[in-house]
Amino acid sequence: MGSCFLDDGEAPLDSATPESRKLKTPKKKPQRDEWLQMIPGRMSFSGSTSVASLFTKQGKKGINQDAMIVWENYCSREDTIFCGVFDGHGPYGHMVARRVRDSLPLKLSAQWDLHMGGKDSLSDTTGSALESMNSRETAHLSVDSGSRKSIGWEDEDKHPGILLTLKEPFLKAFRVMDKELKLHPKIDCFCSGTTAVILVKQGHDLVVGNIGDSRAVLEEAERIRQCKGRVFALQNEPEVPRVWLPNNNSPGLAMSRAFGDFCLKDFGLISVPEISYHCLTDKDEFVVLATDGIWDVLTNEEVVDIVASAPRAVAARHLVEHAVQAWRSKYPFAKVDDCAVVCLFLHPDGSSAVSTSEEQAASMSKPIDFSSDKGDGSRQDALDHSW
Repeated sequence: MGSCFLDDGEAPLDSATPESRKLKTPKKKPQRDEWLQMIPGRMSFSGSTSVASLFTKQGKKGINQDAMIVWENYCSREDTIFCGVFDGHGPYGHMVARRVRDSLPLKLSAQWDLHMGGKDSLSDTTGSALESMNSRETAHLSVDSGSRKSIGWEDEDKHPGILLTLKEPFLKAFRVMDKELKLHPKIDCFCSGTTAVILVKQGHDLVVGNIGDSRAVLEEAERIRQCKGRVFALQNEPEVPRVWLPNNNSPGLAMSRAFGDFCLKDFGLISVPEISYHCLTDKDEFVVLATDGIWDVLTNEEVVDIVASAPRAVAARHLVEHAVQAWRSKYPFAKVDDCAVVCLFLHPDGSSAVSTSEEQAASMSKPIDFSSDKGDGSRQDALDHSW
């Protein structure tokens, strides 16, 4: 790609007409974004596929800092799908979120391939292109002991094979992603960053990784304090603990895990993902990933009801529209937040593995719970929050 073909009888440059110069101009090499958009099965804009509905809407706070992605046939595996939503913050948060959206799936793909020892190497044209792109992005692959301990799995033998297979690739991909952002020459990530909620679905298995705990609950707060950071809420929003520098009332980040935000990385902020697993059953109809523009104003049950009652192709759009209405009614004096939604449907369109309407209603009333006990009695859903 991007080759320049020259005619042996080419006229000297000085005698070439403007038209001939234009014809002989080398083809522009496709940029990274153009390459990604050409990959079959990858979608990062509002729309729908046979298995997913995506939609994003800018809020009233400025440029849309949310990003999203669905990648079918991920890693050249026909039964594998990658989904993610990313909520940027700070002056360059939109750039961070989009960079992570574009790079993190590639890094996870490369790490997964390396972990499998080449058994599932990317062999088709798309895979080869991705491998060449990843070859420059797989340095610094080690994961420190602190990262491993944060997972908190005492007995790994009890976990399914795919979780054990993906644990190290998840950890390494997140680590490499954060390192890339720190060294990025064009994106200032010192006081800007992004959350991330991603999932990999393979067959009946779901593996979820997330960073961006916006509640800074007990164990998260203790880690930050041990690193000399401070955790406290502002008087006008006592329900939102924030992370602050030790001797400066900034930046007030409303999460304890994030990509970027390197001003706080020495004071307890980490980019190590919390990893969850769920084995899908016939009663599981769909999975919703969304940024906090949705979850701040709608409950799990409301989200499930809205998605279940909407046509698949526009389910994500309907959910965002309901959220915008909820923002205006619940917080009339607040600025509506950006919203990004991915609805991943688990059964073919028009079919349902649930045998009766009563069973379907029961299934819809109980969203998949990827929560984990945070030590303070609260439970948080890994899919329901962008953290």
